[in-house]
Amino acid sequence: MKVKVLDDEFIVVRTPEEFHRAPDDYQKVLISQVMINTEGELSGGDDYTMMFLPMAPNAEERQVCAERAAEEYDHYKIGKRVLADLGVDTTYMETQSMEDRNLFADQGLHTCTTWAERGIYSYIGEEAALLMIREFAESSYKPWAEAVRTIILDEKVHIAHGARVCRNLAASQEGREQLQAGLDRLWPTFVGVFGNQRSKRAQLAIRYGLRKTTNAEAYNQWLKTVSRRIANLGLRIPGPEAV
Repeated sequence: MKVKVLDDEFIVVRTPEEFHRAPDDYQKVLISQVMINTEGELSGGDDYTMMFLPMAPNAEERQVCAERAAEEYDHYKIGKRVLADLGVDTTYMETQSMEDRNLFADQGLHTCTTWAERGIYSYIGEEAALLMIREFAESSYKPWAEAVRTIILDEKVHIAHGARVCRNLAASQEGREQLQAGLDRLWPTFVGVFGNQRSKRAQLAIRYGLRKTTNAEAYNQWLKTVSRRIANLGLRIPGPEAV
């Protein structure tokens, strides 16, 4: 039988074999967490190839989009391997349409139509993903913690590319207007990435050392970081957060 982990105990899971002896709640929360991130990485690769690459203004930017796509697909394969060791097969995701993938975020992330939105997507939106992945690097499930280290390095590069796109556009009034329009449209989707601020699943993840912050705490950290970036570009934060 499985012995209950007491509330004042810290859990460390070093191998897939130990995972299968962990509490059922631990197993469910970890699999959900890795599944969500893994689907998001696959969709991220598709976003770069299907959405951003065709709108790239020149060959250099097309190459950058292709490189970022390759990294996102590699991140997907990292998650796929971690899940396979736990007995979960994600191969079905690879033949799904974007519309059929609904674990990571709503479809608003996959609807960018301007180069300004492309910059905002990475500089502001991908910061939310990086914040969460950094927490995974301290996960109590050690194979996952070790696996995401490469992802963190790549995501920093993705954000830096978005920053470059945004700064170049922000040099002109027309560019700032384009950026503000993109930020206004995408902002609700970015906020939605953080989910229910009272999520019981997030509380369980913290209890088991799979996360460090609640959804509300993670959102506030993200807002603090991106607020400075938005102001530096000469833009304003949309919605109630602007108050």
